[in-house]
Amino acid sequence: MRPVAWSKTVTFFDDDWHDGNVPIMGPRTHAAWLCTSVFDGARAFEGTAPDLDLHCARVNESAKTMCLKPLVAAETWIGLVRDGLKRFARDGEIYIRPMYWAEEGSPGGVRPDPESTRWCLTLYVAPFPKPAGTAVTLSPFRRPTRETALVEAKAGCLYPNNARALIEARTRGFDNCLMCDMLGNVAELGTANIFMVKDGVVFTPAANGTFLSGITRARVIALLRATGAAVVEATLRYSDFQSADEIFSTGNFNKVSPITRIDGRDLQPGPFYRRARELYWDYAHATASRA
Repeated sequence: MRPVAWSKTVTFFDDDWHDGNVPIMGPRTHAAWLCTSVFDGARAFEGTAPDLDLHCARVNESAKTMCLKPLVAAETWIGLVRDGLKRFARDGEIYIRPMYWAEEGSPGGVRPDPESTRWCLTLYVAPFPKPAGTAVTLSPFRRPTRETALVEAKAGCLYPNNARALIEARTRGFDNCLMCDMLGNVAELGTANIFMVKDGVVFTPAANGTFLSGITRARVIALLRATGAAVVEATLRYSDFQSADEIFSTGNFNKVSPITRIDGRDLQPGPFYRRARELYWDYAHATASRA
């Protein structure tokens, strides 16, 4: 197997910190076999860790949705994160990933045993991609509903569907793709939540149970509204995005990023994108200490 050059990584597992990509599962681990794992993703950068408390609370809610036991209090997660961050440069760009998974299942194998829940916390160097702009198109693949998948959890089992959408879009020369729900309404990008601007109003798909309404999404909505911007959560079609004045995305990994092409139409990073990004960075530095 080709060796992987992982970035600096530390993991808290079995009551201690470990360096590198430490093994945490075996071939009979329920999560490795039947995908009963959940996680969350927070960020530390420039001495801040914005909304860390919300991310730590959400991983526990995801565990409940997956029928696992949330064994770690949010305050304990936060303490462990702060301890782990001491192992990195203070201004480093770090990805923070708490996880739960089922070790064992029912006698037939399919049902996870909540009493077998295990957990770890991994932190690793993950520099922010430069916000140079993203080209997007419409994916032929759609987001599931809560009747068909655990869409209310940040669950690993949801991501292969997004992955195939991204792979298909890249075969057509695009970086990312807009995915619709089963009714054909735009839900999100393959990797992030989505916003568009038309005639001075910011729109984003209404949270309808087909995608994870992100913590960064909610933060950006609140920050924009606090400055007087009109932000509307609405039912949106792909044609709305095709005629938008500007488009941008929000998500934990990139935070706020511009969309600079949709199909064959070029766009410029617009004033609402720039305002949202500036507001988010100001918020991070003003209220979210990493120390």
